[in-house]
Amino acid sequence: MRARKRFGQHFLHHKAILERIADALLPAPQLPGSLILEIGPGQGAFTEILARRGARVVAIEKDRDLAPLVQQRLPDVRVIVGDALELDWRAAAGAGPDEPLLLTGNIPYNITSPLLAKALAPPLPLRIVFLVQEEVADRLAAAPGSNAYGALTVGIQAVARVEKLMKVPAGAFHPRPKVDSAVVRLTPLAEPLVAESLGPALRRMTVGLFGFRRKQLGRGLRELTGWSPERVAGLIERAGLDPVARPETLAPAAFVRLLTVLIDGGWMPG
Repeated sequence: MRARKRFGQHFLHHKAILERIADALLPAPQLPGSLILEIGPGQGAFTEILARRGARVVAIEKDRDLAPLVQQRLPDVRVIVGDALELDWRAAAGAGPDEPLLLTGNIPYNITSPLLAKALAPPLPLRIVFLVQEEVADRLAAAPGSNAYGALTVGIQAVARVEKLMKVPAGAFHPRPKVDSAVVRLTPLAEPLVAESLGPALRRMTVGLFGFRRKQLGRGLRELTGWSPERVAGLIERAGLDPVARPETLAPAAFVRLLTVLIDGGWMPG
């Protein structure tokens, strides 16, 4: 099967790289019997490695022509034809109410953000290992003050520990994409920094403030809220932050504290 551009398909068959990705998802001794949901199995190269290690693998494939070929090749794997953004992942995998679920996949570049948001929505999986564009991996794992640090970083790191594990060069894929990729591992925090109900508000606040990333925090908050300098200064003090700090220097926990005092102070994100 030829890769289809409209599905963002770039197939990876480099066995050594695929084995390392499997190790990152779950070490081989622990893999037998584990329930794994794979998003976009492609031609099934990684799917086959997981299945051979004894995992229970369920794969979601949007390409209706490719899915039956993978199913025929790997009869012990359940291949579901559908859109991963629309399906209930736990239901698709047949996961029990408290059964641990592992997520993995070679994620199409054009739907990375919505897939990440869905992956980190409760009930949370045990672990997520995705192959993404390297630029996205850098943003997910970025530290405060770095050029890659932004609203996406804060939103993800508020609910998960992020590790950029390895770079995968463009030449390892067929057809070759225009950019390199990287493997990231996301481990949901036992105690997220922000409640699920406040996730959209955190996103709205961070996107707004990073729109003023070169401005001081006090100035950015005044533009975001429309409040007076005195009111904003009082809230920043309550959050224990420096009004002259720039948003790009604040850790995720600091953004969450700031969100709490803003909401307590009457801010209603639209």
